[in-house]
Amino acid sequence: MKILTLIRQVPDAEARVRVQGSAVDLEGATLVMDGMDEYGVEQALRLKEAGAGTEVIALAVGPKRNEDALRTALAMGADRAIHVETNVALDAIALSKLVAQIASQEDASLILAGGQQADWDSQALGAATAERLGWPQLTWTNGLEVQGDKLVGRHDVDEGNESFEVSLPAVVTTQQGLNDPRYPTLPNIMKAKKKELRKDTLEQYGVQPLARVVGAEIQARARLGKVIDGKDAQAAAAQLLELLRSEAKVLA
Repeated sequence: MKILTLIRQVPDAEARVRVQGSAVDLEGATLVMDGMDEYGVEQALRLKEAGAGTEVIALAVGPKRNEDALRTALAMGADRAIHVETNVALDAIALSKLVAQIASQEDASLILAGGQQADWDSQALGAATAERLGWPQLTWTNGLEVQGDKLVGRHDVDEGNESFEVSLPAVVTTQQGLNDPRYPTLPNIMKAKKKELRKDTLEQYGVQPLARVVGAEIQARARLGKVIDGKDAQAAAAQLLELLRSEAKVLA
């Protein structure tokens, strides 16, 4: 069974970004593999190590810098990687068309994707890919294993937690709590340099974005810079509550 795991490269949660013109400028920002995708890579590796998978393929779509995220996946243990290099920003629905094509070409039986993409803040990619392929989809998974030709596990639902069983092939979206991703070791980082990283172009798949970003802005509030006198704790607390209510607008 081949497992296709999707990777997005996004700014680190602690990184500073800026808007230049009408676009977010990532020059100089720290970029990392999307955290939810990292859980997908780790789970793919665990399934293979348990004997359920024969090959783990990491896929990234985006600019040249995405190679770094793919190299990280290879260093974690993925067998090979595919990079569809493009500077065109694809929305989740357009991206699903590309992912479905690659999954079919590679004869993958399981697709793992982050439950929510940090850049588009979307939960649509897994569902759209499953719809295109006609496969079942399991979302917000926090437990997963393969038993024969079936996928079993648990996932979060509004009422709590739900166990499931589904026949392969399938699409699964991953989240925090599914596992603890491993750190690449130095020997595996060196081995990753020799693993296959295939380069494709967007034109090969005939995909065009359906939504186009026409502007961007970063929400920021100026600091009030007010210092509360702490000599009288009760009075200071009352003053803080009033500032939160009237100035910061975070209390009703």
